[in-house]
Amino acid sequence: MRTISLKNLYEKSQNLEEGDVILDVRRPEEYSEGHIKGGINISHENVASQVDRLREYKNIYIHCKMGGRAKMAYNMLEGYGITNLRVCVEAGFTAWAERGYPVEKD
Repeated sequence: MRTISLKNLYEKSQNLEEGDVILDVRRPEEYSEGHIKGGINISHENVASQVDRLREYKNIYIHCKMGGRAKMAYNMLEGYGITNLRVCVEAGFTAWAERGYPVEKD
């Protein structure tokens, strides 16, 4: 499992390269309450249905609230042969907000 630290995820979020995406796998209502700017939301239960869409990205950085659902999504996507993944398992959006990193709301 290829991981990314919360600090490195923050750094990536400040300057995403073309073809990179931050994938938030929390439920839509959690996402709408606050998320990382530029991220997309596909709940961990629905990532399998979006495999073709996700194959289009160069790098996918996965996170959730605390790390558990992100790890499940990573394993699911890896099972479909997607290898350009990094997952934040040490922490998630809760720690992101607590550290004062920027939060966008819908």
